[in-house]
Amino acid sequence: MFEFFQQLQWSAIGQIILIDILLGGDNAIIIALACRNLQKAQRIKGILWGTVGAIGMRVVLILFAMEMLKIPFLRLVGGALLLWIGIKLLIPEDDHGDGIQASSSVWGAVKTILIADFVMSLDNVIAIAGAATNAPADHQTAYVIFGLLVSVPVIIWGSTIVLKIIDKFPLVIMFGAGLLGWLAGGMFIGDVYIQNTFFGGTESPAVIKYTAEIGCALLVMMVGKLIAIRKADAASEKAE
Repeated sequence: MFEFFQQLQWSAIGQIILIDILLGGDNAIIIALACRNLQKAQRIKGILWGTVGAIGMRVVLILFAMEMLKIPFLRLVGGALLLWIGIKLLIPEDDHGDGIQASSSVWGAVKTILIADFVMSLDNVIAIAGAATNAPADHQTAYVIFGLLVSVPVIIWGSTIVLKIIDKFPLVIMFGAGLLGWLAGGMFIGDVYIQNTFFGGTESPAVIKYTAEIGCALLVMMVGKLIAIRKADAASEKAE
């Protein structure tokens, strides 16, 4: 165990944690809304079991996604999804989970949490799977689980603090969106079809890989910011 911690690539762990915090901000809201009708003594049970179930389900989905990404063209699809997720991260959201239905029983609340989290977890799954592929192949599963476990208390109990930090330092969101674009570029270049067609079945040269990653990161930040500005202008005109 000690040797495992010594060999950890903290950059990959940091990417997974940051992605899960930025894209998992709605998790705390989902859990709170689903448990709002429970008695005070039952709320902790609902929160804990809902969190455990949601994280367990996400680990399974991510591991499944990581295996799927070994199929030709699927990394291209995953990279395209990451580009859109990164752009969407920079666009103001209007929906904050108002449609989540509360339950009067612990297991009813847990079921609501799991269903809502399953529907909303696609972005997390694709992004974390993309980050995990940067880790050594024999450690990827451990990285995913470790990164998710570390991020759980931050998301659930530290969500208020995280939101305050994001409000005070908007560049955190911009950095997160750029990170998703960076991962998208790596997924494009790392696709089995691309490697076999252009690089003889081997990994792409570092220069090409970094160029794709930087280019996609800048693309996400510029397009996302442009759409956000246009959306703000449209809302301002509508208000007038």
